[in-house]
Amino acid sequence: MTSLDLAPSIAGALEAREAEGRSRALRALLLRPVLRAQTDGETFRLARRHADTLRAWFDRETGWRLVVESQTVRLLTAHVPHGPTAVAVAERHPARARRGDPPFTRRRYVLLCLALAVLERSDPQISLGRLAEEVVLAARQPGLEDVVFTLTGRDERSDLVAAIRLLLSYGVLVRVAGDEESYVSAGGDALYDVDRRVLATMLSTMHSPGLVGAALGPDATIDRIEAALHEPPPAYTEEEATRRLRHAVTRRLLCDPVVYYDELPDDERTYLVGQRVQLTRRLAEATGLVPELRAEGIALVDPDDQLTDVRMPEQGTDGHATLLLAERLAGSGATDVATLRRHMRRLAGEHSAYWRRAAQEPGAENALVADAVDRLVGLGLVRVTGEGPTAVVHPLPALRRFAVAAPTITARRAR
Repeated sequence: MTSLDLAPSIAGALEAREAEGRSRALRALLLRPVLRAQTDGETFRLARRHADTLRAWFDRETGWRLVVESQTVRLLTAHVPHGPTAVAVAERHPARARRGDPPFTRRRYVLLCLALAVLERSDPQISLGRLAEEVVLAARQPGLEDVVFTLTGRDERSDLVAAIRLLLSYGVLVRVAGDEESYVSAGGDALYDVDRRVLATMLSTMHSPGLVGAALGPDATIDRIEAALHEPPPAYTEEEATRRLRHAVTRRLLCDPVVYYDELPDDERTYLVGQRVQLTRRLAEATGLVPELRAEGIALVDPDDQLTDVRMPEQGTDGHATLLLAERLAGSGATDVATLRRHMRRLAGEHSAYWRRAAQEPGAENALVADAVDRLVGLGLVRVTGEGPTAVVHPLPALRRFAVAAPTITARRAR
């Protein structure tokens, strides 16, 4: 074989290697939108190497901005659900300090924002105790009267620590000494370096809040926030309208475990139905995700099980309880929470040899059901209406894959 014969195979191997590197960098940014040179090593270098291609891809397919600097790569994923299902869709993507941690509550989100505001004007080093004191003062400003934060209880300190751990995971803070658990116990403290290069990338909006605020006036707090997050009205051209639809639908496909057609506005649903084959093919080629196209909607499945913070099935008591509850809902249809709690109590007795001992205690079924339902909501498998024991859990079409049919036994035939 001559060198001319080898050239095409070598070129093909190099192109495959480049494509694999681009996919790794893209997946890493979808999983965690901040990559740092100090902590992400090879992934950071891949993102820097393919920055131009990745920036063009995100701009074309999603409308997200990729900011590449010497020590950080930041994907600005400004995505605001809209329409009647905005709240339901937003609840599927709660922040979590660490995998397996409870989802962020409203107070944790507020504390996270206040902590960022405090860090913006802090010294290069700050202790957790000092940061907490500054957050308490910041929480007293007008407009936050319904957010109570005084540092007097363990729950409040835990909420602040959850926000701090999220900042640690992004690299905004770097722990120098101490630990957060000692602070939660009210007996210790921690010291952090503030990485201002990463801190400067945290704000992810469509428009500068300062410019929006100047246009709306100083008293329009909520209007200013919404105006900073939302895109301006589309230009009245067919090309611009199509671009907006492509961005909106692609964001949903990349962010949501399942996209149901009946959850989309009419224009997005029409666009997705008409472009689903071409659109999902492009996403699959770029990300390695496997599209599942069904009559009710579309899911992009990750065969490597990396691009998710909620898994199903999962080992342990909580994972097993969720799987069994999913099986029940898939077979019985909409069920109120009180009924699910009684069912969970029976399951705890049946599986007492395998589940943790605490699952047998009175009232433990309430927490098991709450955790299972939250997990199923996060995966786009159920929808909940109402609150408390009378709330109703409605199974969605994708939950049918967890239904277990009765086995079919056939008579053995002689050979």
